[in-house]
Amino acid sequence: MKINIFLFAVSFLLIACDKKIKATDPSPTTDSILTSKPVSALKKELTDKGFQIFDYVDEKSGDTVLMQQYFMVFLKRGATVDQDKKTVDSLQKLHLAHLGKMYELGYADISGPFGDDGDIRGVTIYNTPSLRIADSLAKSDPMVQAGRLEIEIHPWWAAKGFSLR
Repeated sequence: MKINIFLFAVSFLLIACDKKIKATDPSPTTDSILTSKPVSALKKELTDKGFQIFDYVDEKSGDTVLMQQYFMVFLKRGATVDQDKKTVDSLQKLHLAHLGKMYELGYADISGPFGDDGDIRGVTIYNTPSLRIADSLAKSDPMVQAGRLEIEIHPWWAAKGFSLR
C-alpha cells in the first residue's frame, strides 16, 4: 500500500509539471540533449541505444511529449543489520559514493532516502535501457552487497525533459 501511494505521488508530481519538451526550447531545466536535437533524432538515438520510448501530442499545448522507460529501485531494509558502527559508517560512505558515481555517469537521475523509519529506506531512478542493467548497477551498491539493503525494481515511465519542482 505504501509503495502504491508513493508511486501515485511521484507520478502525480511529474504529470502535474506543465513543462513539455520541445526540440527548440532553450530552457536550462530541459535536458541539454533535447535542445540540441529534433525530437525525431532524439527518438532514434534512444531506440538505437535500446531504450523503450513512445510519444504523444499533448492536446492542450500541441507539443510532442516523449515518454521513456526508467527503472525505479526501492532500497529496502536488508536482513544483515548487525554490523558495528564503524562498519556501518564505512558502508554509508561507500553507498553515497556509489550513488554519486551512478549520477555522474548518467545511470541514475535521482536518489534519496525516505523520511520515515519504514522498511523502504530510499529510492533511485535508473536511466538505463534494460531492467538487467539497472539491476546489476543497483546490486553493485556496497550496502546491497553487505546485506544491509535489498532492492526491488519496477519499470517506470516518465516524460523526457520534465523536471521536479
